[in-house]
Amino acid sequence: MTQKILVALDDSANAMRAVEKIAATYSREKQITLYSALPEVDFKCMMDLNSLNREQLDLHYSLCRDMQTQKKQQVELALKKAKKRLLQSGFSEKNIAIKIVHGSNDIAGDIVNEADDGYDTIVMGRRGRSALKEFFLGSVSQKVLHAVKDKSVLIVG
Repeated sequence: MTQKILVALDDSANAMRAVEKIAATYSREKQITLYSALPEVDFKCMMDLNSLNREQLDLHYSLCRDMQTQKKQQVELALKKAKKRLLQSGFSEKNIAIKIVHGSNDIAGDIVNEADDGYDTIVMGRRGRSALKEFFLGSVSQKVLHAVKDKSVLIVG
């Protein structure tokens, strides 16, 4: 039975280190899914909008859409780069899939739910947050690690 590996990616350097780890250590027969969950609205767009007039609101929403589009393009580029790296290291194209989920409200939850679809291992990078933010908010990798019970989780820093 072929092992399925879910690689949770964003456009960070740590995510690419996770891809490098797979390229360096995993068997080329593994089925790899490069997965990214994109939030619906970037946190920078969440603010008190009651004080804005119609023109300011239109500009605000336009900027938010532009940020969303730019983030989507960055993640798509990162996924393509990850796939190219795996192909260069000898993985077969038929063993590499790309999946993007749009409108995520819970990135860690989406990763765990996807992993429940027959994956044996989750590989992900550890984002570089400050120790204080991570203590209070938790990182996506920590949330996934604590939520997954029957799969291996490899967190690459």
